[in-house]
Amino acid sequence: MASTNSWTLELESKVSAPRKFRACVMDWHTLAPKLAPHVIDNAHHVEGDGGTGTVRHYNCGSAVPFNAMKKKVEFLDVDKCESKYTIECDGVETSTWNIKMKPTANGGSVAIVECTSKGVQANDMMLKAKESAAEMFKTVEAYLIANPNAYN
Repeated sequence: MASTNSWTLELESKVSAPRKFRACVMDWHTLAPKLAPHVIDNAHHVEGDGGTGTVRHYNCGSAVPFNAMKKKVEFLDVDKCESKYTIECDGVETSTWNIKMKPTANGGSVAIVECTSKGVQANDMMLKAKESAAEMFKTVEAYLIANPNAYN
């Protein structure tokens, strides 16, 4: 029987919301294989122009409990640093991710990630997905701090 699992992650960052959003959401398909090849081995464009409706295929690395995933952008508001997308992968019927980057008073940001998944293996897989998401945001933050001109 299929199960449903949800989680929320809030991560503070020293990096501004627009920079973090561009790197983590808009360009993750390019950055991930460079910064976290153990999470994403490679990615390629399937359809769309980068906005709502865009579909990308990801081949996953050893840190992720599935081999491949297909990600479809359901909603994107670059100005508000908000996105929603669905993922299909082995053992999970669908996974819906809502990501919002909110500015903080010190010039940094808070990333709020909400994920709901359905599927036979959703519970175990999504626990690893939550850990991978937290690692990804921290890895991107370190990259952006080390490269202050990136994603301005």
